[in-house]
Amino acid sequence: MAQTQGTGKGKGAGIDRSPAGLVGRAFGRLGRAGGVVFLLAGLALSGWGAYEGAYLAGWVGTHGTLTVKQCEVSYPNNASRSHRKNRHPIRCEGSFVSDDGKSKDAGAAVQVRQRYAPGTELSVQQTDVSTTDSAADGDYVQSGMDRAWRFFSAFFGGWVLTGLGVFCLATGYAPFGESRISYDAAWSAAGRGVTRPIMIGMIGVGLVGAGASFLVSYFV
Repeated sequence: MAQTQGTGKGKGAGIDRSPAGLVGRAFGRLGRAGGVVFLLAGLALSGWGAYEGAYLAGWVGTHGTLTVKQCEVSYPNNASRSHRKNRHPIRCEGSFVSDDGKSKDAGAAVQVRQRYAPGTELSVQQTDVSTTDSAADGDYVQSGMDRAWRFFSAFFGGWVLTGLGVFCLATGYAPFGESRISYDAAWSAAGRGVTRPIMIGMIGVGLVGAGASFLVSYFV
């Protein structure tokens, strides 16, 4: 009896009972739940990158010209001092006219990365039409393929997370903490169906696409 108790103590002695160890084991047991998190995060990142990139590239929305009236630095009320020092959001106001002349907004405003002199014409994309010609409630983004390609890089980056999510969701493997299923067992199980090809394809396309898009942004 004493020998059995001693053995039990020996097994328990090897368990990491620190807060980090407990958290690691808790997350490690999630498995498929972790796969859902990866999957949703990947889809959200890809959707956000595609949405923003499409507007910046001028593929959706209404393209036109915003003639600058004035530009000023506009800090959020809750911005910290370090945030204000490192980042200077600039808001330029003026009048917008679409390329076809059908959409006009005398109270247009857009967030930009530098100040522009009054009278400067900015190439912008109208993402939301103003209610009236004088209402300052339209939404605009400064179009540019360099910024668009960086968002496309995020779009492809989401594929990597989605691929990992598919793998974890299908096999129950958790890449963090103490997974109940070993990587070798999960990899072997994935090879018995379409999980492994889908995961490899998505991660491969995601890595190549993200890297290529980021590099292209410096040459356009």
